[in-house]
Amino acid sequence: MISQIARALVPFLICNAQIAQAQVTVDISKITCEQFNVLPKADSVAIWLSGYYHGGKREPVIDVSKFEDNARNLRASCRQADNFARPIMQLIESTMAK
Repeated sequence: MISQIARALVPFLICNAQIAQAQVTVDISKITCEQFNVLPKADSVAIWLSGYYHGGKREPVIDVSKFEDNARNLRASCRQADNFARPIMQLIESTMAK
């Protein structure tokens, strides 16, 4: 009897675990430099940001060297104490305007 219940629950638990993972969302516009500095997937965020800004300019080509430089510069800017509370998108947009 218990093994039948366990067999019935396993597929249910697996399906719910997959659904829970699929519902993770992140509002990139609210990530501060302090959060970006400790983010385990900061490279994924940098890649997403690159696509976001290239898409906004309708630029389908990416210069990999420039991307790496931009990501490195973002990390360096975020390590400055004055920028800890600043959202990363705001930091990027302020440097783009220059």
